Amino acid sequence: MTTSRARPAGGAGEAGGAGRQWARADATRQSLLAAAQRVFADRGYADAGIAEIVERSGISVGSLYHHYGGKAGLYVALWEELTEEQEQSAARAVSAARKAGEDDPIALFIAGARAYLQVCWERREAARLFHGGEGPSGSSLMRRSRAQHWIAQNTKLLRGTSGTPAGRAGQVLSLVLTTVIGEAGREIATAEGEAEAAEIIDEVCRILIRLAR
Repeated sequence: MTTSRARPAGGAGEAGGAGRQWARADATRQSLLAAAQRVFADRGYADAGIAEIVERSGISVGSLYHHYGGKAGLYVALWEELTEEQEQSAARAVSAARKAGEDDPIALFIAGARAYLQVCWERREAARLFHGGEGPSGSSLMRRSRAQHWIAQNTKLLRGTSGTPAGRAGQVLSLVLTTVIGEAGREIATAEGEAEAAEIIDEVCRILIRLAR
């Protein structure tokens, strides 16, 4: 059974043609996302218009609706792109720390938190879009669902740490730590420069260590 992502089997010419089509589609999607991010940042989600996104992207309105279904789809795609990058960066940092011989759950947690916060700075233009709470219908539920996922992941990571409470108390601790990281991300995304962002990240990590222990 094939999917919409599968490339057709065939000769080199067919494969090359399919590859070019995928590259064009990806370029179209990235152009639309980049334009949407700029328009959302300038106008806010509610006042952002499809016409301006199309004009800035240079992509047809038909392609926008084909790939994203409208303004809400663009917003969700931007949010998913950012959160996926944050999650993957944190996971890589934890994995690298483990490979380097680190086995302290708090140290692993801090490695992941630092990587997550670093993405908040590196992708600050996108991160700023999602801290104001504005967005399409259902976006608040979407953010709460992702926050619950992060709380569950952090609870699992911190389990077994000496002094960390078990059961419901451990979940509450993870909730507090995850909330601190989320609020810190807001401050980092609006920092005036890299030095200030780095200072905030360092201070947040020190606070997280004290809270976790």
